[in-house]
Amino acid sequence: MAFDTVIIGGGPAASSAALTLRARNKTVCIVTGEIDDIPLSRSHKISNYPGCPDISGKALLESMEAQAVAAGAELMRGRATAVMSLGGTFGVAVGADFCEGRTIILCTGTNSGKTFPGEKELLGRGVSYCVTCDGMLYRGKRACVVGFTSDAEEEAELLRSMGCDVQLFTNKRDTYVLEGADKVTGLRVNDTLYPCEGVFILRSAAAPDSLLSGLAMDGPHIAVDRDMATSVPGAFAAGDCVGRPYQVAKAVGDGNVAAISAARYLEEKKA
Repeated sequence: MAFDTVIIGGGPAASSAALTLRARNKTVCIVTGEIDDIPLSRSHKISNYPGCPDISGKALLESMEAQAVAAGAELMRGRATAVMSLGGTFGVAVGADFCEGRTIILCTGTNSGKTFPGEKELLGRGVSYCVTCDGMLYRGKRACVVGFTSDAEEEAELLRSMGCDVQLFTNKRDTYVLEGADKVTGLRVNDTLYPCEGVFILRSAAAPDSLLSGLAMDGPHIAVDRDMATSVPGAFAAGDCVGRPYQVAKAVGDGNVAAISAARYLEEKKA
């Protein structure tokens, strides 16, 4: 059974959207990684969010997530790697798992980053976002893991347990270029080429335009109208992924608007 809305991301925009949707009696699933992978969790003190003076980013995120779950939102831990239109609903791949929503709200933040040169071209031809899904394809082969999440070392170790020769890279300041024509032949890190047959890229969320086909972008941000609607019918976006200022208060407001718009969309489809 499909949820009314699947929310991708776990920051303030996502929690705000979930609370608003639950207040309108909509079923909600929040797909998110661990709180430690959200950049806000590393803020020692937030002083400009009304009602929560001098709270840490991690404490604020934990409180918001707990409130959303208490309101009835379901939580699915993991990285969304693809969103597919299923003719009236959206299918969301979450590692080896799957969930389905009549609408989606993208709250992917700014941490997903730009795709690397060669990444889109070689996706499915040596590039993967899921060790559990594709790791066994590289058994006995050399694979590189570019990991910017808290479980990167654990995922690299899982790949090793499958019989892969693994090299792990975790420095966001490095430059990464994927080499190969029809399939991956190597990963260039700065000026050094590491020959390999597979590259696993682990981000807290995929870059939005690689996550959902047909999604219009405005530079690095998702293009939305004043109702937080994207170019894809039934898909909305909120928070840092739609533009500056990158502030908690703005993200919470965006999430509220996106949820109201998603609820309205659902009601109009039902009528």
